[in-house]
Amino acid sequence: MYHSIKDILDSALNQNVLLEIPKDSKRGHFATPIAFILSKVYKRPPKEIARELIEKLSNIKEFSDIEEVNGFINITLSDDFLVKKTKEILENKDLFIKQDKDKKNILLEFVSANPTGPLHVGHARGAVFGDTLARIGRALGHRIITEYYINDAGSQIDMLGLSIFIVGRKILNEKIEDREALNTRDNLKLEYQDNYYKGEYIVDLAKEAIEKFGLDIFIDSKNIAILSSFGVKRMLDLIKLNLKNSNIEFDNFVSEKAISKDLSNVLEILQNNNALYEEDCKIWLKSSQKGDEKDRVVVRDSKEPTYLAGDIVYHYDKFKRNFDTYINIWGADHHGYIARIKASIDFLGYDSSKLEVLLSQMVSLLKAGKPYKMSKRAGNFILMQDVIDEIGSDVMRFIFITKKADTHLEFDVDMLKDENNPIYYINYANARIHTILSKSNLINKQSYNFSNLDSMWKGLLVYAMLLPKVLESAFNERALQKLPEYLKSLSSKFHFCYNSSKIIGNELECEIIAILKIVSLSITKGLEFMGVIAKTKM
Repeated sequence: MYHSIKDILDSALNQNVLLEIPKDSKRGHFATPIAFILSKVYKRPPKEIARELIEKLSNIKEFSDIEEVNGFINITLSDDFLVKKTKEILENKDLFIKQDKDKKNILLEFVSANPTGPLHVGHARGAVFGDTLARIGRALGHRIITEYYINDAGSQIDMLGLSIFIVGRKILNEKIEDREALNTRDNLKLEYQDNYYKGEYIVDLAKEAIEKFGLDIFIDSKNIAILSSFGVKRMLDLIKLNLKNSNIEFDNFVSEKAISKDLSNVLEILQNNNALYEEDCKIWLKSSQKGDEKDRVVVRDSKEPTYLAGDIVYHYDKFKRNFDTYINIWGADHHGYIARIKASIDFLGYDSSKLEVLLSQMVSLLKAGKPYKMSKRAGNFILMQDVIDEIGSDVMRFIFITKKADTHLEFDVDMLKDENNPIYYINYANARIHTILSKSNLINKQSYNFSNLDSMWKGLLVYAMLLPKVLESAFNERALQKLPEYLKSLSSKFHFCYNSSKIIGNELECEIIAILKIVSLSITKGLEFMGVIAKTKM
């Protein structure tokens, strides 16, 4: 709908016309401020230019009325055009959203939380944002591959195994003493240190390891590597389950350990491109030459690669796959990391402008107006699964994209239960529509005449047809909050029309039913792109 009107205006006026939606549909279905833009070019009053442009548009059959209002050009669509669009949408529902322009191949990486613990609420926000972005992009016709990067190498993985090892020894303390007097040659402390992983999930992992491997694995610290691999697999299984409970799945899981074999090749490429130097027995990346605030270590004096080195290898792996665009969704604390990654991409010979990094701010949860308690299972943070258990996946997903990802989000879980949650209002609108459809005898009639239809209903129809444009703006601007805003507004407009007019038995029931089908289609599709199944009964 939006692009049909814009194309008509662009062609008729030989301009790139900006289209807006008037707040009052009685003043037109669309409006354009093109006269204000041209007034700056031609040094003439906007009203005068608007009247001249209206003359050029006067014979367009798709428009029933065109008027100048305070320099704006307001356009009302013709009844025949609305009928035509209504039939097109209802006969080809699958083509309602998809765009034919500017399709891209996109690699979208998000979540990528270390497999050393369950997903927390911060991970959940990035997960919902990434999955929703992928759903919308695919609906618009882009080819999007979603990817989770598994950091299954490095010191944090060693620390997971050590944490399980120590907890297991504490659980089996007396039995181990009987076997080996605690194997004192390992010089391992049984008390937790600050950097050990904490929480009941570590106890659970230790108990599972005891059941799987038996007591002997906790005798010798050489077995910590086995416990690390065991812990990573179990945590990755739990992460996938948490994601599945939120209706989120990935196309690819890429293991850091699996691609680490490319490290020497990557370092050689960087060396040949004059991107590295050695100092203090460390190898440094000259990232300051590419906009970073300072150079970064990629290989420690111990000859062990840094966390950055692993990420450089991963981005080398990404760019070898030749996508048009690469999108990373990271936590806000990674802001300073962007420049060094982009520097490494440039040094590898690729175009770093193809990488787009979106930052997801943290979430603050309240319960009855007070800070939500941390999870004992996690140790020091709120679990994603806790939020799902409190308010459900649908409400969580909806709330997490009601604000831009890079802004702080705070909400009270008690204020989002039952009829208080915003998605209830939208589902109620859709359920009302389906109740009406079930009662109408004209649901299958396909001959419409909008000439006697109130402007209120026509305005609702045009607004319901705007979903493709809303999705396009939400995706291109990475402003996903536009979708829930639109769905709430569409539902509000429907409820207003419902309360203002009789439907069943109305002489225009057939036409109204057609409009309600499109409203329901937009609500259903809109929620689908948010990972939510619309309700048809309440």
